[in-house]
Amino acid sequence: MSCLKDVPTLRGDNHTEWRKRVDLAFVLADLDWVVDEPQPVRPTELVREATDDDVAWAKKRGDYAPLEMSYIMENQKWVNAKKKCMAFIKNTIVSTIVGSIAECTSAGELLTKIKSQFTGSSKIYATQVLEQLVTERYTGGSHGIREHILRMSNMTAKLKPMDEDLEIKPKLLVHLVMASLPKEFETFVVNYNMSPGTWDIEKRIAMCVQEEDKLKASHGGSLNYVKGHKKKNYNQNNKSCPSKSQGKAPYQHQRQQQPFPVDKDTCVHFKKTGHYKKDCPIWLKSLMAKQGIPFDPDYAKKRKRN
Repeated sequence: MSCLKDVPTLRGDNHTEWRKRVDLAFVLADLDWVVDEPQPVRPTELVREATDDDVAWAKKRGDYAPLEMSYIMENQKWVNAKKKCMAFIKNTIVSTIVGSIAECTSAGELLTKIKSQFTGSSKIYATQVLEQLVTERYTGGSHGIREHILRMSNMTAKLKPMDEDLEIKPKLLVHLVMASLPKEFETFVVNYNMSPGTWDIEKRIAMCVQEEDKLKASHGGSLNYVKGHKKKNYNQNNKSCPSKSQGKAPYQHQRQQQPFPVDKDTCVHFKKTGHYKKDCPIWLKSLMAKQGIPFDPDYAKKRKRN
């Protein structure tokens, strides 16, 4: 029962992790044997032949008794273990999934049917793991390169239970690890590609940790892996910088909003030629009316004479 809390609830996308925890719980509870072992078969019923006298019949019954007793004990042990395993399995699965699975006669059969239902989910999960493995990049941090390599190795270990054809070979994993290193490790990767031998995971971790320590020492004890990025060039094609263009933006925006071209001696307000907006009597009348000032119709003529 203490293992029950460590088993994640099977919801559809975590079958591999769920099955691994279930198997561990069965091993710790000494119930894993019932998953693969079939139910004991009852021995053939004893029949007295016509030629059997009392002595012969008594001997047959004496020989049959141990077989029958062994079957009863083994069968009861198997039935009890099966009940515990099936109850454990059903209590770690959401009710909607349990209801869709037909009744099974053994824990092994139940696990097989559950696996068949989640074949599609396993393929999707395998695709996600592969994508993460290929795109994985080391960016430093507090964990270090050792944890980075172990994380990638753990990803490859997750693929094998899903499909044997998806197993990542150690040599391929080494190349994936090398491809995930930043540009600071470029010389290190070149040296590995030029070397004739191959590395296992222990040597790979040791050599990468040694290389990272050497890089940190050459940079004063610390090293930051910064991802490359491009800055915007605001001086392309002799264009002005953003601050200057922003200063001209209001005027340019005002020019673009004008619905008609402005010619010489054209009133923007009245939209006729002959005077500017500042001398427009209609605009002046409306402006002075808002301020409560009496309007002089000869104001524009007087202003021109002055």
